[in-house]
Amino acid sequence: MALAIFDLDNTLIAGDSDYLWGKFLIKKGAVEAEFFESENERFYAMYKAGTLDIMEYQHFSLKPLTQYDMDTLIAWHDEFMQTVIEPIYLPKAQALVDEHRDKGDELLIITATNSFVTRPIGQMYGITNLIGTDPEMLDGRFTGEVDGVPSFQGGKVTRLKSWLEDRQFTLEGSFFYSDSHNDQPLLELVDNPVVVDADETLLKIAQRKKWPAISLR
Repeated sequence: MALAIFDLDNTLIAGDSDYLWGKFLIKKGAVEAEFFESENERFYAMYKAGTLDIMEYQHFSLKPLTQYDMDTLIAWHDEFMQTVIEPIYLPKAQALVDEHRDKGDELLIITATNSFVTRPIGQMYGITNLIGTDPEMLDGRFTGEVDGVPSFQGGKVTRLKSWLEDRQFTLEGSFFYSDSHNDQPLLELVDNPVVVDADETLLKIAQRKKWPAISLR
């Protein structure tokens, strides 16, 4: 039994859930539209360029969660799943997940996007193990701070090693599927790195390192 690890955004789904959640909040009138749209685009550009300050971004993206009660947020997320995420669900990604499941592999998603946004998306694919950037909570409400290490770039390696310490799994025979050059540290850690619909930078790295490249689109 091997550990099959999946990135989420632009890997298992045909879009970036963090960016799209921001767009959804703008559409709902939950944030100040002009400022939030500008910042959302700025941070997304930095993410793609590999220059994102993850804590600065998390403070920006988590702030709206502090301004509404949990019932409201959950209702919005249900709508977000139906109207935004389900249309970018990838049947080929589901088939890949199911192939690993049928082999008896342990399935895990590791994503930089916060776990409030991403856990239900993982469950849509039948994956219950998820390491995301965890929003801090106090008395049933989000505080706007990050709880622990953000699972971004090298933080994905840190969080995975911590996760493995509490379980009887190793990285022997492990797989990791990702689209982003930000995930190079974790791709280099596993036995079987696979790039999926990769960005230009990651595709060049994969060609140099002779990593397999696939498409789930």
